[in-house]
Amino acid sequence: MPDISSTDLALPLHPTFSSRPVRILHVVGGMNRAGVEMWLMNILRRIDRTQFQMDFLVHSDQHYAFTDEIKSLGSQIIPCPELSRPWLYAGDFKRITQQYGPYDIIHSHSHYFGGFVMWLAKQAGIPIRIVHGHLDSSSYESNLSFSRHLYRSLMKWLISRHANHQIACSEQSALDLFGLSWHQGGMILPYGIDLTPFEQTIDASQLRAELNIPDDVFVIGHVGRFDIQKNHTFLLDIVAEIVKKDPNIRLLAVGDGALRSDIEQKIDRLNLRDYVILTGVRSDTGQLMQNIMDVFLFPSLYEGLSLVTLDAQAAGLPCVFSDVVSEKADVINSLMYRMSLTQSVSAWAEAVLSLRYKKLEVSKLDSLNAMKRSRFNIDNNVQELSDLYTSLIT
Repeated sequence: MPDISSTDLALPLHPTFSSRPVRILHVVGGMNRAGVEMWLMNILRRIDRTQFQMDFLVHSDQHYAFTDEIKSLGSQIIPCPELSRPWLYAGDFKRITQQYGPYDIIHSHSHYFGGFVMWLAKQAGIPIRIVHGHLDSSSYESNLSFSRHLYRSLMKWLISRHANHQIACSEQSALDLFGLSWHQGGMILPYGIDLTPFEQTIDASQLRAELNIPDDVFVIGHVGRFDIQKNHTFLLDIVAEIVKKDPNIRLLAVGDGALRSDIEQKIDRLNLRDYVILTGVRSDTGQLMQNIMDVFLFPSLYEGLSLVTLDAQAAGLPCVFSDVVSEKADVINSLMYRMSLTQSVSAWAEAVLSLRYKKLEVSKLDSLNAMKRSRFNIDNNVQELSDLYTSLIT
């Protein structure tokens, strides 16, 4: 347990009256440009940092896309990389909480592994222990090994015993991670997104030229890390089928990840080199969605409450995506087209192509204004999270 001086113990924790900010340790896999990480960065940029001090415990010692900005905002990014060796992870965790603490709140975003984090945090004496569910992986996990089921059961038990607050981005995510008990004091906190990029005017023709996309080409967009969850294999099968029906298309795939080489090999096998553009990680995803993409294709295997479908709606972009994405993410219903992953590649291809000449029922400006008024505006989100932290420490 970390040393806490009598001075620290005497300090009231309420941020309005304390002489120090409330200290929060977020536990997250990494801090690159991905959904949860982007959300956390938007929170960090906007939260009152005189009242709340946010640090990030990450599971690799690499230099992340957001490392420099995190430090510039007065926060720390702290590696705890021994994820596959829990006895070493436990030792590192104890050292970190002693060296960088004391922390008033720990906020885990590491899905089932959050159970182990909560157990360690209780041993370290962190009083407020939050587990945050960002996924509903239950249908995908049901087909995995017995050892995986055992791991899930143990982690969920640890969460139930050692977390004293539960948050989830959707009800499905809450049920997956917490079970029916989440109703007992848990909180649904949908993601908020930064709407500023969708208000900016750019030269779309210049951006198309940069990406080597002719003006008359129908652009199918996808944003997501190259990971099994995002189902790029099926995505490429759909694109190959679309090319057979209409070769005047491009797939613009934004993101990167461990499976990139596998994806590139499949692109070659399907002879899609002339039709697929892999941009890597970019900071202008909002502008790409609003000015380049004509439809958003997202056949994920599992999701919680998908940030990128919120971005797509802010851009006024019609979306064809798997029915695992929660309907709680729907703001502009006329843009949302759900399909089952059991439907054929041909059916998915037809659904995408049917949108090529379809007149949208809502303008881009109206879509953006609807998102501003919704709970998914990051400014509303920051207020909800600030209020929660304040309520937990009083």
